[in-house]
Amino acid sequence: MKQLLGHKSIQNTMKYAQLMDFRDDEFTCKVAETIKEAKELVESGFEFVTDMDAKKLFRKRK
Repeated sequence: MKQLLGHKSIQNTMKYAQLMDFRDDEFTCKVAETIKEAKELVESGFEFVTDMDAKKLFRKRK
């Protein structure tokens, strides 16, 4: 995270890390089996996560 934020000191990074609340990452998840379903999910604001068992998984923040 230090490198991602471009900080030279871990103390600066820790100031920002304390402001973040990682527990509120709640998502609605959907599965697309066809290209049409995947297209509709993307158009409604879902983001692609991964492929699994020949299906595509998507998520959107609640």
